[in-house]
Amino acid sequence: MSTAAEIADHKSSVRERVWTELRKVAVADSRFHFDFGEFIADFEGGEEAVHRLIDHSFYRDAELIFITPDNCLDRLRLRALQDGKVVLMTTYSIKRGFWLLDPAKIAPDHYLYASTLDGMERVGQHLTLAEIQATLPNVDYMVTGTGAINHEGVRFGKGHGFFDSEWGMLYQIGRISVATPCAAVVHDCQVLVEKLTPDVYDTVVDIIFTPTRTIEVHNPHKPTCGIIWDRLDQHMFDTIPPLQELKAMGL
Repeated sequence: MSTAAEIADHKSSVRERVWTELRKVAVADSRFHFDFGEFIADFEGGEEAVHRLIDHSFYRDAELIFITPDNCLDRLRLRALQDGKVVLMTTYSIKRGFWLLDPAKIAPDHYLYASTLDGMERVGQHLTLAEIQATLPNVDYMVTGTGAINHEGVRFGKGHGFFDSEWGMLYQIGRISVATPCAAVVHDCQVLVEKLTPDVYDTVVDIIFTPTRTIEVHNPHKPTCGIIWDRLDQHMFDTIPPLQELKAMGL
């Protein structure tokens, strides 16, 4: 059995190998350039990948979608607003919490601005976890970007665990379940054929959308542990108010 250090080393080597290939097709970030440890990049063919996602029944049937604040998903957040879907998202690193973008409450000429990280905090509505629990219906669909992923839907992100924390928080307040579909949008070079072993809190996706493929995952692992407090990085807890709120809620 591999030790925790060996697993961490393997994840790191996978990320570095994928990021070398991703740099050839990625769109540089205005703040982080090609530092893929700090952001999830947009990429050549990103529009085609999103078109595959919006043609799928998971998207068509969803009314409330959680979409991560990844560069490759800006156009999806815009399209969702144009299609009349309500978008729940977080800020970068979750540090300023959850925000709701309701197209019925946003002027259509502000949809593009609202879909960006800068705009969503000025146009959208900030919600605490208690407000999400009390005022919103269940989330119909969870969509994320990632650093690397295999055909079994096991994700390796930037290494910070933000999406798994978002899943854990929404799961603990009862707004998602193991039946909630989850998708990843990535470039083909980010899809691996090798075996990857998820941890108990890792959220495995139901479906992967690339510019050229739609990959469906059979029986993906969805964590039911919520936030495992004794395994949570102390810096994340100290800097992410929603995690502090969840702990205070005693859930």
